[in-house]
Order: sequence, then structure tokens, then C-alpha cells
Amino acid sequence: MPRGSSDGLIPLALQEEGEMHLGYMGHANQSLVTEFVFRPFSSVPTTQQLLFVLFLLLYLAIVMSHASILWVVCTDCTLHAPMYFFLGSLSGLEVCYTTVVVPQMLASVWDARTTIPVASCGVQMFFFVALGSADCFLLAVMAYDRYVAIQHPLRYALIMTRRLCWRLLATSLSLGGLLSLELTALVFALPFCSRQINHFLCDVPPVLRLACGDTRLHQTVLFSVGVAVLALPFLLICLSYALIAAAVLRIRSAKGRRRAFHTCSSHLTVVLLQYGCCGLVYLRPKAGAAEDEDRHLALIYTFATPLLNPLIYSLRNRDIKQALSRALRRTLTTQPR
Repeated sequence: MPRGSSDGLIPLALQEEGEMHLGYMGHANQSLVTEFVFRPFSSVPTTQQLLFVLFLLLYLAIVMSHASILWVVCTDCTLHAPMYFFLGSLSGLEVCYTTVVVPQMLASVWDARTTIPVASCGVQMFFFVALGSADCFLLAVMAYDRYVAIQHPLRYALIMTRRLCWRLLATSLSLGGLLSLELTALVFALPFCSRQINHFLCDVPPVLRLACGDTRLHQTVLFSVGVAVLALPFLLICLSYALIAAAVLRIRSAKGRRRAFHTCSSHLTVVLLQYGCCGLVYLRPKAGAAEDEDRHLALIYTFATPLLNPLIYSLRNRDIKQALSRALRRTLTTQPR
């Protein structure tokens, strides 16, 4: 054997040993990430306190407005129709969906050093994606309900039975849960190299950015879930409203046409708000995604959309307004004097 070859064995062995040691240390560092911290909105204490008060007031307004709709739908006998059953279910989902996010967010806003364990982050991601997906599926179900009501008014009660309504609600929740479970398990099977989430919740895109390994498969699955949750229901909603428009145009009475369009306009406004913001986050190409933009859009569908939904439905629906007025009068008259 040449002399140069034997002398080169020692440095080569030391190099391989060093690479193995560095690889071991890299895996050790990855395994040390047991908790995350959210990126603060501001480092100024006064601004943090103002944001805490603002987000808390918005959260309380969301809970109270949706609880009011859920209460009148359950207690007022004039609202025991499929449309209001789904509206009450949507309000319940919105309350749960917001509650999954806001308490942890308030803790992080109050104290920027607040951490969330990896397991708790996974739980939050699961319920956030599951409830948000069920919300999107339920909006598609509500569009179908409006189609049946306008296209088949005489058979509406026979088609949209209470049993079918419960099945449609259970299907929406089950589909959302299954898709969320698959996505959450896939994300948290990855090792993480960083602990700061550039967001205020454990959403899929910002958590994926912390992963050490190749996330191309995960990005593909995320896009596929986004298509299943957003694009397909939205296409069904568009199809329902195309059929609704065709049915409404066949109505001879101008008053009847206005009433039919007025009934559907509230739901269509909510659909555009919900699907527009979520589509920009989950269906946008990764190359064009900006982390700060995602965080701003998340504020809209975490606070603005749940807050506007009950206002849209209550202000544009005469039955809801009358039921709320009756409930308020009953509450005031039963107060002890």
C-alpha cells in the first residue's frame, strides 16, 4: 500500500467521527424542542395591555352574540326549522372555534414569554383545523338547505327532516375531524429546529416552517386538505346558488324574487368572508406566501368573521330579529322589581 494512503486514513476516520458526532448533536437539539413560544405583536408593555383588552372585548362580544343566536334558536318555537337549526349549529361551532384560539392568545399577549407545550400545540391545531373545516362543510350544507327550500318549497319539510339535519351536521364534524387528525399527526411526526412560532396560534403553515426535515410531502397534503375543505365545498355552494338563481328567476312575483334573494344574501355574504380569507392562507402557493400576511388574515377569520356572522344573520333576518326582541322582552318582564 502507498505511504500516502495509509497516512490519509487517520484524518478520514476523524472526519467521519466528527460528522457522526455533529449528526448526533443535531438530533439531540431537535429533541430538545418540547415547547413553543408565539411571536409577540409588540414589545411595548402599554401596547401589549391595550391589545389584551381589545382582543378580550372582541372575544366576549363573539361569545355573547353567538350564544344569543343559539339561545333563541333553541328556545323560540318559531325558529324550529332546518335553516335555523344549521344557523344555531354554526353559532356553536364559531364559539368553540374561537375558544380554541383566543385564551392561549390572550396569555401570550399579556406575557410574551408564555410558552405552549408541543403536545398542547398539537391539540390546539387539531381542534382549530377540525372546527374550521366543519364550519366550511356546514356552510355548504346551508347552501343546499336554501336550494331545497326555494326549488322544492312544498316538499321542503319532507326532505329536510330533523334526522337528516342531524346527519348532515354529524357528517360535517366527522369529515373535519378525520382530515384534521391526518394533517396534525403528519405535522407533529416531524422534528423541530426552532421554538418560536411566527403566529399567534398553532396553525399548520407556521408550525411547518419550524420543521427540520423535508416538508414537501406535508405541503402537498396541506394543499390537498385545503382543496377538500375550501375548494370543493365552495364549488358546491356555487352550484347551489346557480340553481337557486335559476329557480328564483322563474318566480313571476317581483316580491317573491326579492324575498328569495334576501333570504340567501346573508349566507352568501358569510361564505365570501370565510372562504375568501381562508383560501388566501391555505390555497396560495408557498412561494408567494408571506408570514406576516398570513398572521393578519388569521386575525380576520379569528375575530372579524365570527363577530360579523351573527350581525349579518340577525340584521338581515326578520325572524331572528323578532325572536331576539321577544326573548329580550321576556327577560326584562321576568326580572324582579
